[in-house]
Amino acid sequence: MSIKMLSWMTLILASSFSTCAQAQDLSTGNAPVSKPATAHSISPIYGVAIPDGYRNWRLIAPSDRPDLGELRAILGNDLAMAAYRSDRLPFPDGTVLVKLAWKKVPSVEQDGAFVPAATTTVQIMVKDSKRYSATGGWGFGRFVDGSPDDEAQHRACFACHQALVKKHDFVFTRYAE
Repeated sequence: MSIKMLSWMTLILASSFSTCAQAQDLSTGNAPVSKPATAHSISPIYGVAIPDGYRNWRLIAPSDRPDLGELRAILGNDLAMAAYRSDRLPFPDGTVLVKLAWKKVPSVEQDGAFVPAATTTVQIMVKDSKRYSATGGWGFGRFVDGSPDDEAQHRACFACHQALVKKHDFVFTRYAE
């Protein structure tokens, strides 16, 4: 098995363990109670919040950004997964994509492998063709430590997606089958 494959498997396993640990209170078996969204937890411009329960969503694909030193996992809600599995574009309204990003560090157990370290961002895309008609039907949210990034960061989201992936309904991620 290649080192690159081991690196991806480590990322997926780490993400899965983290998802399981957050999915329920390990002492009671109950799901955690989410706080209601406040003005401080909603992205500027788009009004996007981090969706409840997103850590239980399915993995669409992992990704690696060597230029940023990040490992990423992109998750999708049920509508996103159905669209990906049927190769359906444009994505239907109600699709939500969540990108989790971590700094990558060398594994202490495996030479040449990398594992996730500190979380850098949680990024959200929400498809609502009427509400976000000016941005290709997508609303964006970029969060650091649970708080939305500034307005300048959010203004840059659509410009980048429009310039690079307009023909794929403004979405970078491809489904990893």
